[in-house]
Amino acid sequence: MNSYELNPDLYTAKLEYEPNRKGFGEGLVEAGMNDELVVALCADLVESTQMELFAKAFPERYIEVGVAEQNLVTLASGLSAVGKKPFVASYASFSPGRNWEQIRTTICLNDRNVVIVGCHSGVSVGPDGATHQMLEDIALMRALPNMVVVVPCDSKEARRATVALAKLDKPAYLRVAREKTAVITTDESHFEIGKASVLREGSDITIVACGPLVYEALLAAADLDKHSISVEVINCHTIKPIDSETILSSAAKTKRVITLEEAQVTGGLGGAVTELLSSKLPTHVERLGTQDRFGQSGTITELWKEYELDSAAIVKAAKAMMRSVKK
Repeated sequence: MNSYELNPDLYTAKLEYEPNRKGFGEGLVEAGMNDELVVALCADLVESTQMELFAKAFPERYIEVGVAEQNLVTLASGLSAVGKKPFVASYASFSPGRNWEQIRTTICLNDRNVVIVGCHSGVSVGPDGATHQMLEDIALMRALPNMVVVVPCDSKEARRATVALAKLDKPAYLRVAREKTAVITTDESHFEIGKASVLREGSDITIVACGPLVYEALLAAADLDKHSISVEVINCHTIKPIDSETILSSAAKTKRVITLEEAQVTGGLGGAVTELLSSKLPTHVERLGTQDRFGQSGTITELWKEYELDSAAIVKAAKAMMRSVKK
């Protein structure tokens, strides 16, 4: 078990909560300190996206585009063409929601090293409601040739992912959320693009999760232990390229897989895992995520419960799977 991956306060009242967009902002400053070619562009959301940290540290390398998301990414593509390493940030409902065609044509088609940061993703945007709760972005970006898709589980992983993406030299999408969520990793936790982390070993069921819901998967696994159900939890922070080796190895052992994401299961992490397993190792899979539904207003707790994304829903799904699927 890779216990070093986990915060020692994971199951205690000392556990900290931070929005993982904060980790992105901190990571972008670190990337800027490491490489003067790193530049940042925003669409009038510099505070909300936490890009303001970079703008204050490196004002000469920050460009405010305004409410013009198509220009945001095309300008970034041009900067990449002359040797810069651009990061662009907006709400995910606007980027890639509003400028997908420009991302496809100017960035991916030309294989430009632009990092698109989609903030305020998932239903946990809360009171902002369905128009701002982007659930289709993973599917949209995963379908693009040359695109790397990363969904960090907490603020510390978001920081590490940002620093790593600045060195990648590929088109990439970094998905971060608005609300404060559990900080489950540490500053020393390992992070590698394309390499999933096994946070907990088990023998009965594999849970492959991404984003802040990784914590809910860990809580569910601890609960299921009390019912003699052994759960392996994989933090699949890189959805493309997916870590086939780790997922196939775990599925071969447990024979049962649950995917968990705060996004549409069609085309998202659930889609990626089922595509992999159906071609390499046919396995029973239950996909937990938003099931062909839009978001709605509410608190993060209310919405995770409504869309059956919280630990209680995971426990229920796991028990049902144990009853219906035998090795």
